[in-house]
Amino acid sequence: MVARAWQLRGRAIALDRPVVLGIVNVTPDSFSDGGNFFSVPAAVNHALGLLEEGADMLDIGGESTRPQGATAVSADEELRRILPVVERLTVLAPQAVLSVDTVKSRVAEEVLGAGVDVVNDVSGLRLDPAMAAVCARAGAGVILMHSRGNVSDMATYQHARYGDDVMAEIIAELDESVHRAEMAGVPRGNIALDPGLGFAKRSEHSVTVLAELHRLTERGYPVVIGASRKRFIGELSCVTEPAERVDGTTAANVVALLAGARIFRVHDARPARRALDVAWGINQRMTR
Repeated sequence: MVARAWQLRGRAIALDRPVVLGIVNVTPDSFSDGGNFFSVPAAVNHALGLLEEGADMLDIGGESTRPQGATAVSADEELRRILPVVERLTVLAPQAVLSVDTVKSRVAEEVLGAGVDVVNDVSGLRLDPAMAAVCARAGAGVILMHSRGNVSDMATYQHARYGDDVMAEIIAELDESVHRAEMAGVPRGNIALDPGLGFAKRSEHSVTVLAELHRLTERGYPVVIGASRKRFIGELSCVTEPAERVDGTTAANVVALLAGARIFRVHDARPARRALDVAWGINQRMTR
C-alpha cells in the first residue's frame, strides 16, 4: 500500500500529490552545481527561488558525495556552510519545510535545533551510530537512503556488486536501516525510504530499481526519488552535461510517480512541479 502521509516534527506532509524537494548544495564540489551556491547569500537566494518555482521542501547539504573525488569534510566545516543558510531561511521562509542532507549526528542535532524538520541520511544511518537517536529525540522526519561505502566512494561503482535480484538486496539493506531507526525510537510514520539511484549502482542497476520500484512503494513507506541529473540519465539520453539532463530527469520522475513514489529530490523545481502535476492529474483519472 502506497503511503498517504509523512510525519515530521509536529506536522504531517500529505502525499495526496507529488512533493518536490528542491536541492540546495552549499558546496564547492557537488557534481552538477558545485560552487554555484557556495556563499550564504547565493544559497539562500537559490533556495527562495526553488520555493517560488514550486518546491514544497528544501534539502540543504554541505558535503558532496559526487561520483569523482568526493572529499569528506569535518562537522565544523559542514555547519559553517549550512547553519547560516538554515537560520536565514527560517526567517525569510518560516513556513518552508527544511531538510538537511548529512551523515553526521552533530550536524543533524544543531540544525534540528535551528528549525530543520527532516534529516536526509544518505548512509541510511550506517556511518554515525548516534544519528538515529538524535532524530528520534527531535521527532524529525528521516530519509533513509540505500548506499554502500563511505562519503568518498558511495557514488562510485566500487560497491556496485549485486546478484540476480538487485531490488531484493536493496530492500533488505533498507530494512536494516529501518530497524536501526525504529530501535532508536524513530516512529514508523516518520521514515521515508530512498533507493539511492546512482549510489553504489551502475546505470543498469538504477534502471532496474525504477522498473521494479513498486516492490518498494508497496511496503507502505513514503518513497523519495533522487534521479535529478544523474549519470544513468546521461547515459540513456546521450547527454554529457549534467545541467542539460532536465528532460531525462522528468521522464524518470514520472515513471517513479506511476510506481508509487511521492517525493522527488530535484535541482530544477519548475519543470519537476509542472510535469509531475500533469502526470498526477492524468493518473488520478486513470485510477478512478
